[in-house]
Amino acid sequence: MEENKNFTEVKSSESNNNFKSVKKGSNNYNFGRNVIVPFLSGIIGAGLVFGVALNVPYVKDKIFNVGNSNYTSSAPYNYNNINTNLVSLSNFSDTGVYVAQKVLPSIVGINVEYSVSSIFSRVNSTAEAEGSGVIISTDGYILTNNHVVNSSSSSTNSFYTVGEATKITVTLYNDDTEYEAKIIGTDKQTDLAVIKIDKNDLVAAELGDSDSVQVGEWCMAVGNPLGMKSSVTTGSISALNRNVTDSDGQTYTLMQTDTAINGGNSGGALVNSNGQVIGINTLKASGTGIEGLGFAIPINLTKSIYSDLIQFNKVKRPYIGITGTNITENTIKQNPTSNLVIGIYVKSVDDFSSAEKAGIKIGDIIIKADNQEVKTMNDLTNIKNKHSIGDTISIIVNRDGTEKELSLTLSEE
Repeated sequence: MEENKNFTEVKSSESNNNFKSVKKGSNNYNFGRNVIVPFLSGIIGAGLVFGVALNVPYVKDKIFNVGNSNYTSSAPYNYNNINTNLVSLSNFSDTGVYVAQKVLPSIVGINVEYSVSSIFSRVNSTAEAEGSGVIISTDGYILTNNHVVNSSSSSTNSFYTVGEATKITVTLYNDDTEYEAKIIGTDKQTDLAVIKIDKNDLVAAELGDSDSVQVGEWCMAVGNPLGMKSSVTTGSISALNRNVTDSDGQTYTLMQTDTAINGGNSGGALVNSNGQVIGINTLKASGTGIEGLGFAIPINLTKSIYSDLIQFNKVKRPYIGITGTNITENTIKQNPTSNLVIGIYVKSVDDFSSAEKAGIKIGDIIIKADNQEVKTMNDLTNIKNKHSIGDTISIIVNRDGTEKELSLTLSEE
C-alpha cells in the first residue's frame, strides 16, 4: 500500500457535524469514506475523509512457538500443543487503577452554550457543545482545546450561523456543581485555550515530559466522551511527531494513540503509567474500517502556550509581516518565461513590519531563512517560531533573478 494520503473536506448537513479537511504533509492518502474529527460532542465537529483497501491473502499454514518447540499446522490448528499456563495481570490492572485514581480529580467536563442565528427566525436560539479540560493550577486555571470554547471552530452553513459562546460551565470530578468559567485566552494556531473558574484548592494535574514518550508505551485517555463524566480508556502510543495540516493550512505536530476516544474527549488528558499528563486529546479518525486512530498535542508543546495565555491573554510570537504563495516546480512549468524559482513569492508586506524594515519587497521570492532552504510558508513559520522576539535572522530572496541577502529582526506579532 502506498504511503500517499489524500484528505478531502467533508461537511454534513446535520447540525452537529462540520468536517474540516486534514492533510499529512505533502503526502496524499486516499482512504474511502472515513473522517478525522476533534473529540468535541455537540454542535461542533471537524474532520477529514480517508479510508483504506487492504488485500489480505488467505494463509494456509501458520507457524507459532510454544515453549522451546516450533509447530506447523494447517487449519484446523492443534490447540493441544498450546501452553495454557496463566499469567497474572494483577500488576497491569493495579497500574490502571492507580493512574485513574490519581488523574480523575484533575479532569473537568466543559459545557458551552452558543447563540445561533437562523434565516428562518429573527429570534436567536441556543445550542450546546461538550468537551473536557485539564486543571493546571490549584486556583482554577484549566487547559483545553481552542475548538471547545471558540465559536470560530463552530458549525456554520447556509441556514444558520453559530455566534460567540454565551456561557461556559465546568463540572468537577465527584462534584455535580456547575462552575461558570471565563475564557482567559485562546490560540487557534495550536488549538489550545485556557479558561478559569472561581475556586481554590483544586487538584492540579501532574505534567509529564512528552519528549521522553516512546512508541508502544502504555497510556490512558481521561475525559467526558458524549457527556459520560469521568471516563477512562487505555491503549498505547502508536506513533510520534505526526504532522497534520488542517484546511486552513495550519500544521500540528501530534502524538498518535490507539486509546479509544470519542466526541467530548476534546481537551482531556492523555496520561502515562505514572499518572502524568503527556498530551491533550484533540483529533481522532472515524469511519468505516477505521479504529484506534487518535491524536494528542504533546504536553511539552503546550507549556509556553498556556503560560502566555495566562500572563498576556494571548500567545506572544515573533512576527515577519508578509503574505506569500508557495512556488513549486509545477508553478515554474506553467510560467516558463518568468524568473520564478522554488520558494515563497511575496504577495504583500505589512506596513512598519519586520519584513518592510528588512527591505523585503512584493515580488521577492524567499528561498532561504536562517541559512535553511524554504519552499513553503509553513517552512518559514517553523523557522520563525524557533526564535524569540528580537532575534535577527538572515533572509535570502531572489529578486528579478538575482539573489540578495537581507537581515531581519523579528518583532512581536
